[in-house]
Amino acid sequence: MRSVDGLFIIGWMYLPPHDPHVDDPMRFKPLFRIHLMERKSATVECMYGHRGPHNGHIQIVKKDEFSTKCNQTDHHRMSGGRQEEFRTWLREEWGRTLEDIFHEHMQELILMKFIYTSQYDNCLTYRRIYLPPSHPDDLIQPGLFKGTYGSHGLEIVMLSFHGKCARATKITGDPNIPAGQQTVEIDLMHRIQLPDVETLRNFNELSRIVLEVREQVRLEQQQQQEDRPEDGEGHGRHSPGDPQHSPAQPDREPWDGGAVAAEEQPAQGGQGQPFVLPVGVSSRNEDYPRTCRMCFYGTGLIAGHGFTSPERTPGVFILFDKDRFGFIWLELKSFSLYSRVQASFRNADAPSPQAFEEMLKNIQSLTS
Repeated sequence: MRSVDGLFIIGWMYLPPHDPHVDDPMRFKPLFRIHLMERKSATVECMYGHRGPHNGHIQIVKKDEFSTKCNQTDHHRMSGGRQEEFRTWLREEWGRTLEDIFHEHMQELILMKFIYTSQYDNCLTYRRIYLPPSHPDDLIQPGLFKGTYGSHGLEIVMLSFHGKCARATKITGDPNIPAGQQTVEIDLMHRIQLPDVETLRNFNELSRIVLEVREQVRLEQQQQQEDRPEDGEGHGRHSPGDPQHSPAQPDREPWDGGAVAAEEQPAQGGQGQPFVLPVGVSSRNEDYPRTCRMCFYGTGLIAGHGFTSPERTPGVFILFDKDRFGFIWLELKSFSLYSRVQASFRNADAPSPQAFEEMLKNIQSLTS
């Protein structure tokens, strides 16, 4: 994000709060500064590191894209070497010390993230992103959300609505799933009715319900394929249980917005359906809401390190309130809690739905 401060243009990096506090406000720090001079000249300073502003360079790559380069990378280094840099980064980015992290797998993931980010701290590329367009029938207001991702910590996703489905696209990534990928997809055609709280505590019962819905989705897609004319347009590769690849439908037919709005009223009055995580499902944040408005079938994207062998796996999307939702990753037996980013961004709305869709395709293609 750029802001004009007197005779300076400052580029800020917005960061999620420390894990696992998704309801805390965003953090931010300056990355570069452009000093506007007389006679249409300017100087560029890199603000990264702990030794103050230093010489940098900026280049316009193309429309809606530019890059910055640090010309004095020694300002990014610390006298104590990489160990001091890692401990400082850990304290600033995670709010912890190495001694606080006992889980060996989490230590490995954090170290991977540090190595990856420190490799590119001298040259960064920036691309414009739009906030998603909204519609009165949307389940909740689309936008940016902070979400828990297990040992990866907090990440930023963008929730958007696309007719019969909703998608959460990663704006920040991790060693497994990079930014730009669709981390969660919600099938708005398939509501899930959760059992009572005591039954819900049984993971096998929840698994049975979700897998039944997945099979129903698969059969419906198979039937739709069979009903198509052989020479019809739009034939493509379809992934069972993946709502993104369902046949095209009129824009606003996935669910009855009026009926849903009526069902939401008890939740707004504090009388939502009781909710509890099944025994055995891990959560970074135990302070999750204990009531929910409604649930839908969905799929989550998982992969190995380096985005290897990606696959969509079944799960449950849980709408808690207008600013929070969750997702239970069935295969991982893990729960992610998402909370809306409350910061406001000026001039960030997409000029048209088509421009927003094109932006999503572009950021996904960068990491596909």
